[in-house]
Amino acid sequence: MDPDVETLADDDVLGGDGGEAERLEAEAELLRNRLRLAVINIATTEGKKVGMEIADPVVACIADLAFKSAEQLAKDVELFAQHAGRKSIRMGDVILTAHRNEHLMGQLRTFCQDLKGKDPCTGKKRKKSSKKDDNVTEI
Repeated sequence: MDPDVETLADDDVLGGDGGEAERLEAEAELLRNRLRLAVINIATTEGKKVGMEIADPVVACIADLAFKSAEQLAKDVELFAQHAGRKSIRMGDVILTAHRNEHLMGQLRTFCQDLKGKDPCTGKKRKKSSKKDDNVTEI
């Protein structure tokens, strides 16, 4: 039997989603490996600066912790967007995920302002003033 036909037959047996699930798992593993490599480079560089060597198991634990944190952040951001009735994620959703960490939230707001050209970035929509409010005069 032709290898391409065998692959199609296997997909049909698995319900057709086997290839998609395998592709997503391969992408996640690639991201995990890239993050692990970045953590190794950062740990090695920072260790050399202070004259220390960081053990490989420690670096692996840090890399795994960073990856799991990033996964949880992605899930939280997705839930905020879904709660707002949107299919796309906005900067405000990312800022909302950091509400427990004031320092991080401040950093994200600063980053957002830099991206938007110094416009305030609160993650909330501003209410437009109505004509009724414009016509009100104080005595």
